[in-house]
Amino acid sequence: MRNSPIPPFLKVEASKFTEVGYVGRDVEAMIRDLVDISIDMVREERIEEVAERAERNAEERLLDLLMPPQPEASESAERTREKLREKLRAGKLDDRMVEIDVRDRGPTFEISTGQGMEEMDVNLKDVLPGLFGQRTRKRKMRVAEAAEYLVQEEEQKLIDMDQVTRVALERVERNGIIFLDEIDKIAGRESGHGPDVSREGVQRDILPIVEGTTVNTRHGFVRTDHILFVAAGAFHVSKPSDLIPELQGRFPIRVELKSLTEADFIRILREPKNALVKQYTALLETEGIKLTFTDDAVEEISGFAARVNSTSENIGARRLHTIMEKMLEEISFAGPDLKKKNVKIDAAYVRKQLADIVKTRISAGIFSRMSGNSALTVGRTPGPRGSPWTRCSGADQIFSRPTWRRPRTRGSAPPKRVRAPRWRRSRVCCWWGVGRWESHSTPH
Repeated sequence: MRNSPIPPFLKVEASKFTEVGYVGRDVEAMIRDLVDISIDMVREERIEEVAERAERNAEERLLDLLMPPQPEASESAERTREKLREKLRAGKLDDRMVEIDVRDRGPTFEISTGQGMEEMDVNLKDVLPGLFGQRTRKRKMRVAEAAEYLVQEEEQKLIDMDQVTRVALERVERNGIIFLDEIDKIAGRESGHGPDVSREGVQRDILPIVEGTTVNTRHGFVRTDHILFVAAGAFHVSKPSDLIPELQGRFPIRVELKSLTEADFIRILREPKNALVKQYTALLETEGIKLTFTDDAVEEISGFAARVNSTSENIGARRLHTIMEKMLEEISFAGPDLKKKNVKIDAAYVRKQLADIVKTRISAGIFSRMSGNSALTVGRTPGPRGSPWTRCSGADQIFSRPTWRRPRTRGSAPPKRVRAPRWRRSRVCCWWGVGRWESHSTPH
């Protein structure tokens, strides 16, 4: 298993496909994209195998350009060639100009195929090789650029693309994996009208590919019997039972994911190759700023993201983008003008930058729970001595200052359970434990 090749993998959104007969991409496009990915993977593997030979061949061709071969071999000419080789490897000849033969690509036309009306680039040289042949033209370039071009040309000569295509198609059929995201967007039963009339049609088109069929690609036919399909969706509005029964039966294993915890956010910020912490560090390095994130800063960022997700809309790991952008807003704006180029991000800095946004998010999340016709449990706390005002219990846990209200006249105190009409937000008090609201302001 350790030496087994990496299986070709494709992530695609189900919502980008349309039913056959509608303008857009048909579902067979996912198989064609998977084949292209597999060919690129196999080509990269073959390039790594022939990389050393290609570099040696390109080096010899460059030396022939810098010092044309002599009709009669001599020791002095050989010594001169070896000196040029040493200078070339040391980079001392990178700025010298040489003239090399570059392949002419020939005319290229963009046409539309009958399969999903997708656009494809077709080179007439590949369609009619005998007509155009291998035409080249002279081009001057620096030695460094010429070396890169010649290495690529030698790699293409050493690679058998027919074999690459055969291996790639075999990997797709045996080990291919397709991740169908946003499957919930095509769930639902339509009544035959409206903008989403093709959702059930897309399900019917996906079904034969998941069950197993033969798809025609420009590299050959591909059978989908052994391709692994994984589908995912949020299902906030729809539910898995809204899919057509045949498609439900082709996804027998169902897993319900839990919300991300603070520990999950910590791993997301640290472990991935392109983690957000690494991205922002590299981004600000372009401005000469060196960011350093401490461990407690990463934990504090994760804690803020988890709390905001729990009090407002839970958007998962996407919350980290808003948190990180808000936290580094000042540094990003004043980056070129900062005198201190080494910036250390610790827990105290994170709390200072994110205190306001988190407080706003929490307040907004509690306001979003307000129901206009819900019965409220009202808590009353006496105000300061000599003051006719009373305070709603728990209000000081949300607002920076306690929120006070004047009670009604004697004998007309509100009951313990009251109905809440639509009140002005500026005069609202909160019962923290229940998450409901009570006010004695004038309604709208």
